[in-house]
Amino acid sequence: MAYAAVLSLAQTAGKMILDQDRYPISRNKKQQIRSIYEPFIFLQEFLEDFPEKAYILDGRIRDLAYEAEGILECFMLGEAKSHWWTVLASKSKFKHQMGKIRAQADSITREVMAMKNNSSDAAQHGDSSVAGSPSRLAPVTKIEYMVGLHEGLVEIKSRLCGESSNLQVISIVGMGGIGKTTLAKCAYDDPLTVQHFDIRAWVTVSLDYNAEAIFSSLLASMEEFNTERSERTSENVFKILKYRRYLIVMDDIWSTEAWDDVRCILPDDGNGSRVMLKTRETDVAAYADRLSPLHEMRLMDEGQSWNLLRQMVFAHQDCPPELENIGKEVARCCKGLPLTIVVVAGILSTMENNLASWRKIAQDVNSVTVGGQCEKILSLSYTHLPHYLRSCFLYMGGFPEDYEVSVSKLIRLWVAEGFLRHPKRSKTLEEEAGECLEDLVQRNLVLVTKRKCDGRIKSCSLHDLMRDLCIKKAHEEKFLMNLSSRNVTNFISVEGKNNQRRVSITPSSLPHFSKISCLSTIHTILCFHRISVASTLERFRLLRVLDARDVYVSSLPGELFDLFHLVYLAIYYLGGLPSAISKLRSLQTLHLRAKNEWKLFRFHCVCLPPAIWMMPQLRHLVFYGRLPDPEGRTTPGLDNLQTLSIVSHAMCSERVLRMIRNLKKLEIDCSDCEVCLNNLVHLHQLEDLKLRSSSSNAFYQKDMFTFPRMLKRLTLSRVPLPWDEMTIVGSLSNLRVLKLTHQACKGKKWETTEGEFPLLEFLLIEKSDICLWITESSHFPMLKRLVLDDCWQLAEIPEDIGEIPTLELIEVKGKAVMSLVESVKRILEEQQGWGNDALQIRCMTHR
Repeated sequence: MAYAAVLSLAQTAGKMILDQDRYPISRNKKQQIRSIYEPFIFLQEFLEDFPEKAYILDGRIRDLAYEAEGILECFMLGEAKSHWWTVLASKSKFKHQMGKIRAQADSITREVMAMKNNSSDAAQHGDSSVAGSPSRLAPVTKIEYMVGLHEGLVEIKSRLCGESSNLQVISIVGMGGIGKTTLAKCAYDDPLTVQHFDIRAWVTVSLDYNAEAIFSSLLASMEEFNTERSERTSENVFKILKYRRYLIVMDDIWSTEAWDDVRCILPDDGNGSRVMLKTRETDVAAYADRLSPLHEMRLMDEGQSWNLLRQMVFAHQDCPPELENIGKEVARCCKGLPLTIVVVAGILSTMENNLASWRKIAQDVNSVTVGGQCEKILSLSYTHLPHYLRSCFLYMGGFPEDYEVSVSKLIRLWVAEGFLRHPKRSKTLEEEAGECLEDLVQRNLVLVTKRKCDGRIKSCSLHDLMRDLCIKKAHEEKFLMNLSSRNVTNFISVEGKNNQRRVSITPSSLPHFSKISCLSTIHTILCFHRISVASTLERFRLLRVLDARDVYVSSLPGELFDLFHLVYLAIYYLGGLPSAISKLRSLQTLHLRAKNEWKLFRFHCVCLPPAIWMMPQLRHLVFYGRLPDPEGRTTPGLDNLQTLSIVSHAMCSERVLRMIRNLKKLEIDCSDCEVCLNNLVHLHQLEDLKLRSSSSNAFYQKDMFTFPRMLKRLTLSRVPLPWDEMTIVGSLSNLRVLKLTHQACKGKKWETTEGEFPLLEFLLIEKSDICLWITESSHFPMLKRLVLDDCWQLAEIPEDIGEIPTLELIEVKGKAVMSLVESVKRILEEQQGWGNDALQIRCMTHR
């Protein structure tokens, strides 16, 4: 992982040289730092240009870069804390260390020069490389393929929606990577299945499961039916399922005990309810329902393997004839396992479509499949990754098994870690990170678990086998140690307990964490499931990232504010912040709230200290409360701030907003009676705005809202905007997504006009008492998805909605009158009559 180490060193050195405010060091010291930095620039270019040769020196370059960066960080830590009589000694030591690092860097540079000269000589004699280009993949539309699964899908659907009235368990069994999830997901999302069941829920169990967590996950997916509150989560789930036809998918179940824990909350009312189990363990599948036949997944034959590979690489295009034979050879080497075929297809999609390139991949795949080892095939996908993507991929190994990773969190972590190259043109680091994630998805290394309504990735995860590879590579390359890994004892004994850079901690891994004898080198701690390390913070002198958002702390330890290099801090904290927070001058992300805890805002509103304005590196600020008034301050403001939530509308004065002028995402509480948000026009970069209120008694005032013109996504919840004033929103020429929830708009009738919503693609109306909607297709010319949820008085959808040429989906769910559902079906029948088979409808309603 030399590239990530060199990139991190370059960023650290660059900040020390350029940022005089944070790093007030002498010109002589800056020259010493620059002299160290220069050879590593050359080494970084070597790693980028010669990835096939870099592995020879990778470990040495990585260790030297880590050592150099550690010296710089310790020196700055000493400068920040030491008295003058200790500074002189540290400067002398610093000079000696820099000289030693420079000598080693020069030695490696000479070796690199020799290797480059040899490569030049080989190129002159006609030797050409066929390695994958490190440039970005061209954006493509991701297509899900059901090669070899069609018969299985028909069988599963017939069992799900069959005539048997008894509760049945349908078990899908097979090895990892064989396609169990693809089959189960296709059956789960099939329109026939959606229509057939009153409730559908998908819960991941995993090897290290917790019964209460399973119940909570089920309850969260049934929130709209949860009218009776009970302290016992299992009791709530049972009451919701009782007398309703339900489908529950239990994903990745490993033990019969897990089934026993869940079975007791699944009522059998003789109404055709179903449970679908997905497991690798045949005995677990048979135990759940001994009368129900198992659906055992089989490996693909050679023809199916080639069809899947061809479709994944070429989509709807034809395979060039000269590549067909070599392509079939590659598919045959994958031994019929869909996951390996998909991963190899991801490699081929980055290559030139010529015979030499494909032959090289065929040789690589064939060489690692002689022993039939799936892991070696998957490792090829890592070998063929460009260096700039490797650290992003390995970082995924730090999350627990089956963990659904929030993309916004992942991107902020990548930025804080310094994994990203300086973006070209006007892109932000976050946008660069988003492109890296899309790249990993297109290479079939990272799975998309959820997408946002506008198509962007909302959350992602790793396949179990890919995660195992990720953890192993991260350990081997001294990049990250996942202390919850099943093989962690072996890794610790082999690699030693020192020089760990990043650690991931869960409750079961605490004994391993205590065995790491040297904590001072740790830069990153990822904590999960309420594990606290607050009592040992003084031992992590070089800590950059502390992600413990599941860990509630009642007070902030003083040692926290001595973490000079801290860039990312996420904890569950509801108290006030002291002025000492400004000592964290490098902080980019400050996240002080728990997941899904918006309702706490009204009871734990915090006013940040004025010192917050002295933290110019802040990019993302997430908390409950108010920004202090900057009156009288001469600071330039928080120009790097991109995300701010959840804050009171009281902070929306022109003076405050001009101090955060580059904001891109803003969430505001509008619960008070007197709300005035017309100063939002000063946020010229704002793209995503959420206005929420906890009160349903708010009233509208003229000129209450004025929205920024660049706005792309807008959410209004309990905001008292009358339907006849919606022109304010409709005139936003860049708006793509509009969500109106919890009676966001007042009145019974909404009539749109020509020229409104020119680019709107997604419209959600939720929990609204609207009765009449009058519109025309030309008023929503680009609409793709329309979702109506709990619109209990709306009589019908205007027929003209069906005439929108871009419309893909109409979804009606929750409480609704029958005439609304019938109007949707009429629209579908009319469009199908005109040959429009692309339009889909989903109706999941109750009265």
